[in-house]
Amino acid sequence: MRKFILTGFALCLCVWLAPLASAQTYQLLDGTSVTGEVVLPARPEGVNIRVAPSTYQFVGWTNFTQAALQELAKNERIAPFAEPYIEITEEDRLRKTEVVIKPPPRLERPAGGSLLGSLLRSSVGMFALLLIYAANVYAAYEIAVVRAYPPLMVCAGAAVAPFITPIVFLCLPTRLESTAAPVEEEKAQEATALDHGSMADVPTGTVGSTLHIAHEEAAAAARPETQVFKRGQYTFNRRFIETKFSGFFGIVRRDTEKDLVMLLKSARGEFVVHRISRIAANDMHVEIRKGAATSEVQVPFAEIQEIQLKHKDA
Repeated sequence: MRKFILTGFALCLCVWLAPLASAQTYQLLDGTSVTGEVVLPARPEGVNIRVAPSTYQFVGWTNFTQAALQELAKNERIAPFAEPYIEITEEDRLRKTEVVIKPPPRLERPAGGSLLGSLLRSSVGMFALLLIYAANVYAAYEIAVVRAYPPLMVCAGAAVAPFITPIVFLCLPTRLESTAAPVEEEKAQEATALDHGSMADVPTGTVGSTLHIAHEEAAAAARPETQVFKRGQYTFNRRFIETKFSGFFGIVRRDTEKDLVMLLKSARGEFVVHRISRIAANDMHVEIRKGAATSEVQVPFAEIQEIQLKHKDA
């Protein structure tokens, strides 16, 4: 019986001393310390510490030393309340705010080579080369039209020798077509010979017809020479028309131009123009006659191939 009593007393003593066995000592800012077990849950103001089996002491967070706060923060349930009061050292602050610069991923540079080789290795580069080649041939065609050279010959040269052929033909002067020798001088000489007594050798029955022919030839010699303006030699635009054919804009023309007509050759056909009624940046409206009636026709500058300014009886 006595043994049973001693065993029960020992068990009670162990239960009573168990909380004290897990007790820890926490230093306070006033120099004292408190030893005991932290009672959970903690509060924002502080924490209760059981210093004896039935005795509790409430300690505010501001009363603990930094070492004590760090020890309390090791408990996950106490850390959210204790960490705001833990002072962070300069080294810890620098370590937390340190910016680690990581190099970004970079594309590898392609192997060095010539520009032409680089263009040929990609589909976009090949397409760009084709566009440049086509532009070279088209430039050769435009140069051939402006310089009055055969377009087929110039384009073929540009296809074989790109860039060189267009530059060469662009540097050459514009080719002018040779015109036939005028016959007006011969006609004038014949008329002069008739006036100086050649009529004496003409038979009597043919004197009247010979005089009529001589008169017509003399009138033809007095007519102004036909002026021809061809595409390639001239640029047909609004400024050119207004400069060269200013007399055709008025309803009544001057005496020196009243017998002149404009023969306009375009892709739509030929028109005998008596007056220019309107003109714009890209086209003009001309007045033509069909019998006794007149009509207005729109002619774009791009379609004009040749313009002749001549006498109405020529």
